[in-house]
Amino acid sequence: MTRGLVRYQECGDFHFLTFSCFHRRAYLDTAEARSLFEAALERVRQRYLLVVSGYLVMPEHVHLLVNEPRSATLARAVQALKLSVARRRVERPFWQARYYDFNVHSQEKVSEKLRYIHRNPVARKLVEKPEEWAWSSYRHYASGERGTVEIESAWTAAGRGYELPEGFAVKRPAG
Repeated sequence: MTRGLVRYQECGDFHFLTFSCFHRRAYLDTAEARSLFEAALERVRQRYLLVVSGYLVMPEHVHLLVNEPRSATLARAVQALKLSVARRRVERPFWQARYYDFNVHSQEKVSEKLRYIHRNPVARKLVEKPEEWAWSSYRHYASGERGTVEIESAWTAAGRGYELPEGFAVKRPAG
């Protein structure tokens, strides 16, 4: 067990996760690599009954805003995701061993984390506007666009013919 690492899981919270490629190398620097990650995330979402509220694939790291899966631990789902991507790529090792996990307790924190996720490519000067970065959940929140990864939001719920319960609805982040 890693000394000093404390995770608060199996408590019903959403989690803001960050994990990086090995030594922060830009192993996800091509559209093909980022799309491969998105496809793997969607498979893991379906397999582990994971709710994905937001995500971003950057050249050397990933951000996720997810719930605790219903069919396994969050750690197991992350392990499966990382393994799925690593097996399809030639770089070895592909991922850093651990991941950062922040429990998200409120709607305000959900909005804060989504803003951070979606503004990251702009802050890094990869694009001028968040909608220009294809490998994130931003376009879904801006227009309801369906991408490779199903995002759980008011858009998705409305498409199923119901509204999310009060306090659960992930609102479109400002800016």
